[in-house]
Amino acid sequence: MMTTDNVHLHEIHKFGAMAERWWDPQGEFKTLHDINPLRLAFIQRYANLAGQRIVDIGCGGGILTEALAQHGAHALGIDLSEELVDIADLHGLESGSTARYQKISAEALAEQEPAGFDHLTCMEMLEHVPDPGSIITACSRLVKPGGKVFFSTLNRQPKAYLLAILAAEHLLQMVPKGTHDYKTFIKPSELCQTARTAGLSLQGMVGIGYNPLNKQFSLGKDIGVNYIAVFERTG
Repeated sequence: MMTTDNVHLHEIHKFGAMAERWWDPQGEFKTLHDINPLRLAFIQRYANLAGQRIVDIGCGGGILTEALAQHGAHALGIDLSEELVDIADLHGLESGSTARYQKISAEALAEQEPAGFDHLTCMEMLEHVPDPGSIITACSRLVKPGGKVFFSTLNRQPKAYLLAILAAEHLLQMVPKGTHDYKTFIKPSELCQTARTAGLSLQGMVGIGYNPLNKQFSLGKDIGVNYIAVFERTG
């Protein structure tokens, strides 16, 4: 495994151990499959995908990466779990996807290809690393000036603990138990401040909500639990 200071090995092993079930739309990662169209729709509000070189940081098994490629992007997914990269590659072969994958950290890729991408996505990853600021800085370095950077993460407030951990993991069992650690959640103000320091300017932000009655996700103004933000590299 690639050595890097900015990684929790237990996180890599935890998700890697579930790699073979990543593409089961009714399995442990059903939530990822359900919200992927919403993420993609938000991305397309701000970025034209066709013909653009886009990197998906912390791509997991490649659910978003494949969707980006399906909409015409030259998509590269990166992750530090060899098991997940292998599953992403395998599913791409089965589906005929043009997405590519690489086992490498965001920081290392930024050293290799500074300003090498038109746009960048980093979904549900910042709360799983020791130093999210390092990832944010690397993401800024990876895109060209004017490029869009998309982050999604969880808001560190009691509502998120109740809904994202107690409800989603324990009561409704929407995601595997132990997926989230409340103390690693990131407030929007913290994300925006770190992003500004890294040369990124906020362009928009929405929340992802869940209706337990119809079991549907939707985008909205409530950023109290899960939110997506888009930034632009200013220089």
